[in-house]
Amino acid sequence: MDRSGEGKREEELGFERLASFVCECEPLSQEDLEAIDATLQSSLPKPSTTNNNNNKRPFASHSPPRRSSRRRLPTSLIALQLPPSLSFSPSPGHLKTRLPVMKFCGKIMYSRTFTDVEKAVTKFLKIIEEKKRDMIQIPIGFDIEWRPTFKRGVPPGKTAVMQICCDTNHCLVLHLIHSGIPRNLQLLLEDSSVLKVGAGIGGDASKVSRDYFISIKGVEDLSYHANQKLGGGPNKWGLASLTEKLLSKQLKKPSKIRMGNWETPYLSKEQLEYAATDAFASWFLYQTIKDLPDAQEVADKSIEVDGAPQQ
Repeated sequence: MDRSGEGKREEELGFERLASFVCECEPLSQEDLEAIDATLQSSLPKPSTTNNNNNKRPFASHSPPRRSSRRRLPTSLIALQLPPSLSFSPSPGHLKTRLPVMKFCGKIMYSRTFTDVEKAVTKFLKIIEEKKRDMIQIPIGFDIEWRPTFKRGVPPGKTAVMQICCDTNHCLVLHLIHSGIPRNLQLLLEDSSVLKVGAGIGGDASKVSRDYFISIKGVEDLSYHANQKLGGGPNKWGLASLTEKLLSKQLKKPSKIRMGNWETPYLSKEQLEYAATDAFASWFLYQTIKDLPDAQEVADKSIEVDGAPQQ
């Protein structure tokens, strides 16, 4: 008896059942459908040339999912909070090739002397003061760069560059290794009403404190807050992984720039764009994360919906 026709029909029924499940959610784009198809095809076993009755297609033993009239959470929250094994998404390598690149497109204010840094921070503080009219605590993206060491026993270089960003238009890149820290910059860093946000920012704040003998106050780690919102256990999120997860963009981290010489007399265009984009990504991610509901809140609402009487 020819089993190929029967197996093909079972496979088609399986895809029909999958389609009936997916269609209960919000409509998928063509790219989503192609990604789902590619993932499913890669997971299907190779066809066998034997007529073994036990060689069933993957969907043959599954019963059709029951339809429900329950209300559903927004697709974006479901995608963020489901375990990776339960989401239909392409492999990470395939995904990164299609993601748009995260880039700061505003004005980069680069300063490398004491006087220039002081002037740039004065202008930045005026922008911050204007924003304080609408909110009590102002978030700024914060990051630092330093020259790495490749010899055992040799400590890494002093903090060479500090980048801070307060919106889509303004980002300071301060070449501290040549300028030092003026008094107005120190006051900004010690102002707890200005929230410094970044991934792993605690380590950066400690390094600046050791290198320049100042205390940075009002520090919040994006990784900690992402875990509160996304759930699924504590993860040590980096800036690039958070950008991909929450913004569906790739934050490029080329080694030749990231591990380059940040103590050079003048930063290159590529270094300036890299530094500004990191600070901007930190600021933008904070805005995104704070607007998400806590994972526990989403779970509680899901329980309430499941317990609601059917109509």
